[in-house]
Amino acid sequence: MPSTRLANLVDGRLQAPLDSRWLEIHEPATGAVFAQCPDSNAADVDTAVQAAQKAAPGWAATPAEERARLLHRLADLIEGRLDEFAALESRDSGKPVALARRLDIPRAVSNLRFFAAAVMAWDSESHAMESGAINYTLRRPLGVVGCISPWNLPLYLFTWKIAPALASGNTVVAKPSEITPCTAALLGELSIEAGFPAGVLNIVHGRGPITGQAIVEHPGIKAVSFTGSTRTGASIAATVAPQFKKVSLELGGKNPAIVFADADLCDENLDTIVRSGFANQGEICLCGSRLLVQRSIYDSFRERYLARVKALRVGDPQEPSSDLGALVSREHFDKVMRCIAQARDEGGQVLAGGHALSPDGRCADGWFIAPTVIDGLPNDAATNQQEIFGPVVTLIPFDDDAEAIAIANGTRYGLAASLWTGDLSRAHRMAAELDFGIVWINCWLLRDLRTPFGGSKQSGVGREGGTEALRFFTEPRNVCIRYGNGGT
Repeated sequence: MPSTRLANLVDGRLQAPLDSRWLEIHEPATGAVFAQCPDSNAADVDTAVQAAQKAAPGWAATPAEERARLLHRLADLIEGRLDEFAALESRDSGKPVALARRLDIPRAVSNLRFFAAAVMAWDSESHAMESGAINYTLRRPLGVVGCISPWNLPLYLFTWKIAPALASGNTVVAKPSEITPCTAALLGELSIEAGFPAGVLNIVHGRGPITGQAIVEHPGIKAVSFTGSTRTGASIAATVAPQFKKVSLELGGKNPAIVFADADLCDENLDTIVRSGFANQGEICLCGSRLLVQRSIYDSFRERYLARVKALRVGDPQEPSSDLGALVSREHFDKVMRCIAQARDEGGQVLAGGHALSPDGRCADGWFIAPTVIDGLPNDAATNQQEIFGPVVTLIPFDDDAEAIAIANGTRYGLAASLWTGDLSRAHRMAAELDFGIVWINCWLLRDLRTPFGGSKQSGVGREGGTEALRFFTEPRNVCIRYGNGGT
């Protein structure tokens, strides 16, 4: 039996699932089971919702200063165990430990600190009327909210949801991915140590179609924040619409990186373009999986790009030298391999990778795929339309601005785009024409937590980040006071 068995956090206590059913957690780098997490059901969710409802009035009445203090305290506790969290995140998800230590865990800490500070600086609105009245807007917490986070950036995106929900005075029933639940479970333990009142934060583990669906359907939950696939997001939207619940959906992407002939392709920028396609094994919703290159530099760029991709080191996530680790699950590994086979069937030429890898030693049975670059496919090929979410990038030539815009916008997704050019006028013009929620110019994944985050088309509904998140987790109430009438 695995040595580690996770618990739900309900009403301030660590608890086993009511039916004592468990799910196996695999280490992607080895394929072996190393832990179990609760396979919770609707009864577990209902128990958590009841605890959250009981705690909601007191938490809403807690001064913002105290809510912020507790979030900072939780951030301190995570930061104090950064190496432990990074190692656990890597073991759970397959990503390199060095990446988790550099990006995932520090960003989780930043999420908690940012929203602790943001709620303290959040101004109310007021509008004076010439008729002798003034309006002011109160922002009240919704009550109990549901937060469902994905497997690719487990703690990073888990805290991205719960931090604004808690900061704005809501109680939370949260479900991390059952594939990568370990760091969320450890956060739950630390939330008790930090001093959060019982029932304020509840974490219920389990499968999406069972546990997640129970959260979405529960009448006691007033809003749902979800990050995951477009297909699941559509199902959630259909469920919550008749209930008139607020919903925030951050969904899939098929993001373009557009490289013009006048771009500064110094080593640093070229390395960033490579990283934008393959960071975290390509398992980031913001990765640029379609690389559009102006035809006049296509051949020379491809040569330099391929040299860097082929130099990426895939191996044991525990090794500091590994640039890429293992894919998150056997199911996802198989899906990505099928996508590569489909690209070949469509006539694509595999210029790099295209095969599974078996590193020596303990990782021989892990789920590794070589970073893969594919050429020769039109933009309307399935490979260029469907989200692969793995270490696969396609190269697509274009001639001019208009063609680049048409190709970039020519999918059902609209999450993020990056544009590489030395022409500032072009940068501003194309940023306005690209149908994406986020556009990076001469950079990638440069994030300011104050800015709105989210996509257009089938990449989502609503925005996260900054005051957008605080607005989502609150209900506005306008108060109009008449204070004068003809000078009396």
